[in-house]
Amino acid sequence: MKAPATLVLFSLLTLHAQPVEVAEASIADLQKALTEGRATSRELVQAYLNRIAAFDQQGPRLNAIITLNPNALAEADALDRERKARGPRGALHGIPIIVKDNYSTRDMPTTAGTLALAGFTPNADAFQVKKLREAGAILIAKSNLHELASGITTVGSAFGQSRNPYDPTRHPGGSSGGTGTAVAASLAAAGMGSDTCGSIRIPAAVNNLAGLRPTKGLSSIAGIVPLSTTQDTGGPLARTVSDLAIVLDATVGDDPKLNFTAALQPGALKGAKIGILEPLFGDATDDTEVLKLVRTAVDDLKKQGATTVPVPMKDLLEALNNSSVITHEFKEDLAQYLATHGPAPVHSLEEIVKGGLIHTALEATFARHLASKGRGTHDHKIALAKRAAVQEMILKLMEEEKLDALVYPTLRRKPVRIGEVQPGGTCQLSATTGFPAITVPAGFTADGLPVGMELLGRAFTDAKLLGYAYAYEQATHHRRAPARTPALNKLAPLSWQNSTTNLTAKFTLTPATGELAYALTATLPPGEILAATLHRTTKDDTGPVIAVLANRHFQQLSGTETLSDPDREKLAKGGLYLRLTTKSTVLKLTLKP
Repeated sequence: MKAPATLVLFSLLTLHAQPVEVAEASIADLQKALTEGRATSRELVQAYLNRIAAFDQQGPRLNAIITLNPNALAEADALDRERKARGPRGALHGIPIIVKDNYSTRDMPTTAGTLALAGFTPNADAFQVKKLREAGAILIAKSNLHELASGITTVGSAFGQSRNPYDPTRHPGGSSGGTGTAVAASLAAAGMGSDTCGSIRIPAAVNNLAGLRPTKGLSSIAGIVPLSTTQDTGGPLARTVSDLAIVLDATVGDDPKLNFTAALQPGALKGAKIGILEPLFGDATDDTEVLKLVRTAVDDLKKQGATTVPVPMKDLLEALNNSSVITHEFKEDLAQYLATHGPAPVHSLEEIVKGGLIHTALEATFARHLASKGRGTHDHKIALAKRAAVQEMILKLMEEEKLDALVYPTLRRKPVRIGEVQPGGTCQLSATTGFPAITVPAGFTADGLPVGMELLGRAFTDAKLLGYAYAYEQATHHRRAPARTPALNKLAPLSWQNSTTNLTAKFTLTPATGELAYALTATLPPGEILAATLHRTTKDDTGPVIAVLANRHFQQLSGTETLSDPDREKLAKGGLYLRLTTKSTVLKLTLKP
């Protein structure tokens, strides 16, 4: 039996010499290196392939990539020759980009995250894929997604569960979670996602990225496997707002008046009036940490010259209820795509479900979709009427209050552990109105998980929103790379030894996993030791226990603990210590790499 192409590629992929450092590099950085001759497009592709090999199925095992482009290096060579002969086409010439695997690609399979479409290669590129190729971008890989884009935690039957690079025990958002993970971990310069209700914005928020759900109709959805053509949009996720603008300029139409990059001004927030959309903040106790960070981000908008005003809108949540049309449209829209984009191996959602070609996590969702009577029903008409009403409600509010944008948390709750249900979504407002919404990093929780703030504007004010996001980003600088996916020259394990009276401790930290291995040797009388604990320091040079290494006497003790990103930062600054509690005294040993 022939092995799947993806598995063959992963098995052949090895860590080649690193030609140029691409971790956290912006598109402008990469393009400058290409222009100055410090790198070639081939070298950039190889550098990202090296990172995919190091982190996707090894190290933190992010599981973000479904298919590697087998022609990526050859395409890079061709673009290098073209650059030498005629110069670059533009800002994306020779730049490697990740594409969510629900974008049709004529030269790579498009699975939409479902086993039912394994090996399916459409007969043409999606419109935005075509635009990327025309701009000179290299599609280095296709990324994992929540199966058929039907959820926000990125799990599916085609390639399993993707993981959050800031904490691999947690999900990376969805449905564009593979793209979010890949871009956050610098597996490509930027990535493409789709958003039917939060599928760009939620992965952007929980992966410390910027992401735009464009005005409905601004960006093409032609060739994107549909969830609901009424609500579907497609667009980029990026580590910076500048990178977001560059990709948007290449993929959104040909209107010369629409220039996203030109909208990026540090003073863009001066004079803007922004409404704090209180209903989407909620009041759940478990949301307090995230909401506090977003409230602080709103204060930062004010510091950059914006005026902010509370907006109660007590009827908003009720108005949004049942305004989604996904369940009413999915069956028909998917069947239409399968019938028109090549010889698909399946022809309907019913065939997929009855064939057992879905992940168990999707059974209830797809059962609900199958039970729908489709378009034109009473419920569908009610949902469409609600959409119109909410749109009118928001327009009236913004006109009467003279608001330029509304602000609220992208997700009220930090990403939950893999397998749990994610609460706290606020995605429906943009999906219902069709208005643009951009997510930008708003900081980190105490345990090192990213939080996003969302800004929503009137239709076709996308560029203005990017300007606001850019001004905020430049003032706050919340972007921080995941500690588990460092530059490859920083991947080697770090080992050291600390000693004090009667205690010697040897440690090894593995950067890609955050695992701290320890080997302790104590020279104390039998029965003297009561406990060995690992602590985080606070202001008084003492602090709480973060791990119990032993609760009884020992002479030799070894094991492994996984550190959170904040604790790894503490470790680097000498902010962790080992406490040995004995019957007669306490020994304290600061961990100093």
